[in-house]
Amino acid sequence: MTIGILTAMSVEYRQVAKMLSQTETQTRGPQNYLVGTLGQNRIILLQCGIGKVNAATGVTNLILNFQPDRIISTGVAGGIDEKLRIMDVVVGQNVCYHDVWCGEGCDPGQVQGMPTEFIGDPVMLRAASTLPTDVRIVPGLICTGDQFITAREELDRIKAARPEGLAVDMESAAIAQVCHLYQVPFLSFRIISDTPGADAHFQQYLNFWDTMADKSFTVTKLFLESL
Repeated sequence: MTIGILTAMSVEYRQVAKMLSQTETQTRGPQNYLVGTLGQNRIILLQCGIGKVNAATGVTNLILNFQPDRIISTGVAGGIDEKLRIMDVVVGQNVCYHDVWCGEGCDPGQVQGMPTEFIGDPVMLRAASTLPTDVRIVPGLICTGDQFITAREELDRIKAARPEGLAVDMESAAIAQVCHLYQVPFLSFRIISDTPGADAHFQQYLNFWDTMADKSFTVTKLFLESL
């Protein structure tokens, strides 16, 4: 099976890249892809860049050039629910936008003509939810927008619109929308690195990368090996 994996940032990319064997870099258009193996699967890894446009462009080119059987968005996200702790993993049972409004006749977060929420692939969701790990894995809603959420007011606005939201990121819904159009199964698998709105929130984020990232990403490797 061929699995496409997208990360936004170089620190996330390096964590996944070191899991792969028999790697080679292939250039397609403006992007470099790391092609390798993990277990029985061929992996196409791309650092797409931060935000919805980079994510959508990256996954489109990945699909057209490599025809993956499945797509995964992985990396970190901010936890926006009180039950979540840093190093928990949220898997996107569904994903939505928190910064889209197309006017009357559309739900908040709905791009006209698209679903209000994009549903995660049930096969990968089941694999993620049943991993033999001590890490807490929570299926639920991931909310995407072109904002790094820091202020309590921003968090409160998102939670008011989507009370069931568990995490926020800047890429998952854009990738999910492209996968919906191309009919490629998709799942977002996100490690909680920080809790927006908390005191010393940005320090939480820095501390994650300084002390917790290596241990946290072992669950990502476990998930990929399970597919």
